[in-house]
Parts: sequence; C-alpha cells; structure tokens
Amino acid sequence: MPNLNPLVYVVDPDPSIRASLEVFIRRTGWKIEAFGSAGEFLARPRLVVPSCLLLEVNLPDCDVFELQERFAAERKETPVIVMAGQADIPMAVRAMKAGAVEFLLKPLDDDALLAAVRHASAQSHDVLQREAELLDLQQRKDSLSGREREVMMGVVAGRLNKQVGAELGISLITVKAHRGRMMRKMGADSVAELVTMALQLHLPVAGTNRNLRPMAAPVPIPRLGRVQNRLSLARGA
Repeated sequence: MPNLNPLVYVVDPDPSIRASLEVFIRRTGWKIEAFGSAGEFLARPRLVVPSCLLLEVNLPDCDVFELQERFAAERKETPVIVMAGQADIPMAVRAMKAGAVEFLLKPLDDDALLAAVRHASAQSHDVLQREAELLDLQQRKDSLSGREREVMMGVVAGRLNKQVGAELGISLITVKAHRGRMMRKMGADSVAELVTMALQLHLPVAGTNRNLRPMAAPVPIPRLGRVQNRLSLARGA
C-alpha cells in the first residue's frame, strides 16, 4: 500500500464528535477538515488529493444516500465512510448500495476507524492515479497529427499497413512513416500495448463492437460482513 497522507473530511452536526475526530485524526498525522452540514462541505472548493469523507447518516440539510450516490458518480476520488449512532441492517445495506466503502457505528472504535480511513485513502489514491494515467494518454493522443490518428485507428482495428494505405489513399512507405511517429508519440513498444491504450481511451479496436466500452476498474467489495457483525454486537446479540 502506498505511503499516504490523506485529507479526511468530516461532516457531522454534533460539534463534540467533530472535535474528538479532529484530535484523533491529527494525532495520526493526517489532515482533517470538519463541517457541521453537507451544505458547508459542498461549498468548499474541491481538492484533487487522496481523501475520504466521514459522513454522519442523519443530516438535517440533505439526504445522505443521495449525497453518496452523487459522490460515487462525480467524486470517485473521495470514498465515503458512513457513521451512525443507531442503525439496523437495512440502513447499512442501503448505505453500501449507495457507494459507502464502510459503515461504522458510534462510538467509533479507534482501530476500525483507522482501518476504514486507510482503506478509503488507498482507494482514493488508486482512482487519482488511474485518472492521471488516462489524462497522460489523452495528451499523447492529442499530440498526434490528423494522419497519425487515422493510421492509429487502422492499426488498432487490426488492419495491415497496406490496408491502411489503401483506405487512406497513401503509399505503404508513407503509412510506415506515420506509424513509426505515432508509436513513438504514444510511447507504445508494440501493437498489443497500443491496443491496450486504445481501450483505455475508449477507442474501437479489433474484436470489439465500435460502441463497446472497456470494462471499468473493479469496484472494491464493501466489507458488509463486518458491518453485520458490528450491528449484531450493537444490538446486544
């Protein structure tokens, strides 16, 4: 796991909870920003850094589950950890389905909180790394000339140089020249590597439907068993 120094956001209307979490999080060496409402938090300018959100399930100014779904769609780099003073299995399941990476009961267990933040921060780091790699690939593709892009599309579609030349109306020697420059600009050492890049850029490649998108990165499986165990213990089972 990478050495992370995440920014931990806390949204909880209880000032005593915010204060205790600020002390605890800072003691670990992590940064923290605490807010009393969802509105205050959402008004804060977005920072693209490894981060996670500790979110109280009962907020007066928003539907927490809708906020989770919004984050899952728009702010994947900030995984959500839901906190609750009282909860049941259906609430925990709903939180997980809305995108929470963990569901913690108050009073928060120190070890469980640390593990949840580390897990969420590692996920945040991975998302940011994938986004940076995709941006780099897009910039490489944007650096290609129009003809080089056409040659690239032909290559990843599985066409031979002479077929690409026939389609574009250029000679075989010209195709090879464009192909060599394209491969250098893309940083691809082989056609297989170039095809992998094309898939990441959502470009049509040989053996796929032109409208087929590559599979998304695996979604971490929520640790629901741990949630259920905690809830059972909380009920006095």
